[in-house]
Amino acid sequence: MRMHARHLHTGPVVLAGLIVLASAVTSAQPFPDLIPLPADFGPEGIAVGNGTTFYTGSLAVSTRGQILVGDLRTGEVATLAASDGVPATGMKHDARSNLLFVARAGSVMGTVFDAATGDVVRSYQFHAAPTFINDVVITREAAYFTDTQAPFLYRVALGPAGDPAADADSIPLPGTFRTNGIAATRNGDFLFVVDGPTAQLYRLDTVTHTPVLVDLGGGVLPNADGLLLDGKTLYVVQNVRNQIAVVQLSPDYLSGEIVRVITEPFSSNASTKVPTTIAEFGNALYAVTAGFAAPSPDFVVRVNK
Repeated sequence: MRMHARHLHTGPVVLAGLIVLASAVTSAQPFPDLIPLPADFGPEGIAVGNGTTFYTGSLAVSTRGQILVGDLRTGEVATLAASDGVPATGMKHDARSNLLFVARAGSVMGTVFDAATGDVVRSYQFHAAPTFINDVVITREAAYFTDTQAPFLYRVALGPAGDPAADADSIPLPGTFRTNGIAATRNGDFLFVVDGPTAQLYRLDTVTHTPVLVDLGGGVLPNADGLLLDGKTLYVVQNVRNQIAVVQLSPDYLSGEIVRVITEPFSSNASTKVPTTIAEFGNALYAVTAGFAAPSPDFVVRVNK
């Protein structure tokens, strides 16, 4: 099944003149532990871009679909793309093209933004509503979007320089399969997802896209949200459990063990509850905390691996 991509245009965004919305600059700490976002922003996705740049998007009604760009070192945050009324969930940045790929929740869309200007480069309508496009991962050859309400992945082919194709492919999964976060090996040979109904981890090769159970010795990953793979270590955000599970995988990625969970600062700080997705910079993870309650203080949270 192939789906046509709508090519959209937005007005120009001049990053040099962006208004700073929030700041967490300190002289004592070059990389702050907490970067405050605008009140009730409702973040769900986070991506690290070039240098110390990061991006996050809004689910909240008042700012729905707004994309922020910030700096992990200074804590400054500004608007990259204005609210368009369509929720922004998981996202990933492709350094080759400087494009930002964003899942768009119940709109059943995926949007590709120019990460320098905020312009919309491409937009894809993946499936018939109701469903929920939740997260995205980028390999050398494709961007893969997940669906938490329908048994599909959606694949956008990428050229050698990261240019996205005009159309997307729909990849059927077993009938009860539902996915949220997604991760990929560095060479792009394998994808990893957690099946929501069973809380079990699966490996998919990027040729057949057949889910194969990863044996965790009986371990399961309930409330799995964003995923991040670092070598053979898989980090799994467990949102309402306020923790990140750390899974050590075997060389063939077909077995592994949940070796520990990271609970700080989520369990001890009322302002950093409900982590959703994570990105990586240096030796740290960066999570966004949704809160899911108004009024909620929303943050980008630096987490030690």
